[in-house]
Amino acid sequence: MHVAIIGAGLAGLTTAKVLLQAGHDVEVFDKTPDVGGVWSRTRRYPGLTTQSPKAQYSFSDFPMPKDFPEWPGGAQIQQYLAAYADVYEVTPHLRLETTVESVVPDGAGWVVTTDSGVPETFDRVVVANGVFCEPAVPDYPGRAEFEAAGGRVLAGSEFTDVEEARGKHALVVGYGKSACDVTVAISEVAESTDVIARQLLWKVPRKIAGFLNFKMLLLTRMGEALFRYRWLRGFEKFLHGPGNRLRASMLNSVGSVSVRQFRLRQHDLLPAGRMEDIVKGAIGLATEGFFEGVAGGSIRVRRDQVITRLHGGDRPSAELADGTVLPADLVVCATGFTQGVPFLDETVQKQLFDERGNFLLYRQIQPLRAPGLYFNGYNSSFFSPLNAEMAALWIAADLAGALTLPDVETRHADVVGQLAFLDVATGAHHCRGTKIIPFSIHNVDEVLGDLGLQIPRFTRATHWLNPVSPAAYRKLTPELLARLATAPEPAAL
Repeated sequence: MHVAIIGAGLAGLTTAKVLLQAGHDVEVFDKTPDVGGVWSRTRRYPGLTTQSPKAQYSFSDFPMPKDFPEWPGGAQIQQYLAAYADVYEVTPHLRLETTVESVVPDGAGWVVTTDSGVPETFDRVVVANGVFCEPAVPDYPGRAEFEAAGGRVLAGSEFTDVEEARGKHALVVGYGKSACDVTVAISEVAESTDVIARQLLWKVPRKIAGFLNFKMLLLTRMGEALFRYRWLRGFEKFLHGPGNRLRASMLNSVGSVSVRQFRLRQHDLLPAGRMEDIVKGAIGLATEGFFEGVAGGSIRVRRDQVITRLHGGDRPSAELADGTVLPADLVVCATGFTQGVPFLDETVQKQLFDERGNFLLYRQIQPLRAPGLYFNGYNSSFFSPLNAEMAALWIAADLAGALTLPDVETRHADVVGQLAFLDVATGAHHCRGTKIIPFSIHNVDEVLGDLGLQIPRFTRATHWLNPVSPAAYRKLTPELLARLATAPEPAAL
């Protein structure tokens, strides 16, 4: 089939790689001049690193270079993804610096029109533009006057050169990982650096008590099982039943270590709730140098605050909810992203969302009422490359007609049930149904269950106490491709 893939980030690249290996003709569109998505040189902010260690943030069959640090930086991940595209011969199929303007159903296929103005017909379309595609920047009153006075407001992904902050009074809005990452970089060159934090979040140390890598606790099947999933299996039934007190103690002990290690009480940065509530917000890996900067005075956190107005005049400034006015030459908004697909035809979009704007995607992949359209990368997780790779296998199998799935009504009920569960589990902080942290491996298991594939039971058992290794899944792609090579031709839609 002739397949259009929109997005050349990790989800788009692994989808292209798998579909090419399955014998399809693919074209990958991306508006940036290089591959990588959020890791593109046009989008990565100073201080950007992975949230997961390199072994967990890898594709199953393409390990990261040994000389990469444990938490690679943005440029290194972009280099890794470019090498992946070269090795698996995806690069010749890339159409970079090309913006997809519209995707419209046309009979059994799709018409894709780019900024070239020339429509092209494809058999299938995979949307892989990612859940971090468009930054969500607050609409501050007074912004025009602020910018007229020389002030600047940038999304985190627009702030790509730390020199823009040199000697400036800088405000960083947000308290997630990206906000803390960029704060440390800015604080090294700025005149002053203030973090405007609407809500404090728990931060997990990269090294618990200074020596135990956090992946040993949270990137294992045991770590994932500490958070109650929709369905309880095996040992999970014990953890959330008779062993519930032990489970809560294990999880909250990480919070206790964080409080001591980062001196949260002394700095008045203790988040509300317990570490057990962490899934209801976000699991943030602590940025090296952030709390050290707070202790040293180069970083000031304005907790429980928002910017209510920007001011111009003789000197740009920002007014906070408590009435404090701060000098502000630069405001960097690390305030999240919107999950948008503006290029999709309006009739398709009506089928794509529920009444609250959540994506209705079976397995985070398949819209239920838009045949021939798929999504990948709408499963943000601690193991994003692995989750995207397994989703690519699912797509390849469905293209070959090799999946036996429940009927549409049953799948719809499952999607609605999953969203209802995520509402409760995450306090509705699931990015319109696209964030699956901390249930990353549950998603992998469900996708593989549809495919009738799985890694050996003993290997899965080792992942209960050791970090999940994407490399353990490397044989699944050739296994599926061998199966598809003998499958009968799929029926037309």
